[in-house]
Amino acid sequence: MKLGVNIDHIATLRNARGGVEPNLVEAAKIILKENIHSLTMHLREDRRHIKDNDLYDIKKLGARINLEMAAVEEIQKIALDLVPYSVCIVPERRLEVTTEGGLDAASQTDYLKEYIKPLKEKGIIVSLFIDADFKQIEASKKAGTDYIELHTGSFSNAFLSGNYSKELEKLKNSAAYAADLGIKVNAGHGLDYKNVYLMKEVPNLCELNIGHSIISKAVFIGIKEAVREMLSLIS
Repeated sequence: MKLGVNIDHIATLRNARGGVEPNLVEAAKIILKENIHSLTMHLREDRRHIKDNDLYDIKKLGARINLEMAAVEEIQKIALDLVPYSVCIVPERRLEVTTEGGLDAASQTDYLKEYIKPLKEKGIIVSLFIDADFKQIEASKKAGTDYIELHTGSFSNAFLSGNYSKELEKLKNSAAYAADLGIKVNAGHGLDYKNVYLMKEVPNLCELNIGHSIISKAVFIGIKEAVREMLSLIS
């Protein structure tokens, strides 16, 4: 499995004071020296953490940017101009603290199919962030996505109680089903240093996108060591 590091919360800390520290570009430079696959950045409509210029500044470093985005015209235009390595289309509500649940692809398949066409024409890899649900996987296939990213939030919450076997089984079955349909599979949300080892049981996983736990760990041991520790757990 490969590791994608989400750096949104570094920007959140920077924005708390409205200044330039911690510097997102400097953080990206440190992370990119490690054996990671991509940097995930969520450009929200309200710009609560990542700003437009952050994307362009970090792309200049040669980073593979995985742009998380809502399926709205404004962000699509930015993606088509930026041309990141990949995009992951996620649900987005202004009042949420973080992304809550997967995208309901089944209720908007036709819209998503048309929305992602120009992105794919630009050579951008497209992923849909969905729950571990066969109906959503089938809708993702119809929409023409390259990847799905399985929402691991329910599994991560269940892990805290020790009763996670049902949620892990959903992830395993969904990953296998997606592979049967010819869709590549990533996963993310809520994964941390204690539960990530269980992702090795999920078949066909290409990449894990992890942010909050890595940035939290970095407060104590530094971003380089936090990334290295996560890499060692998944490799």
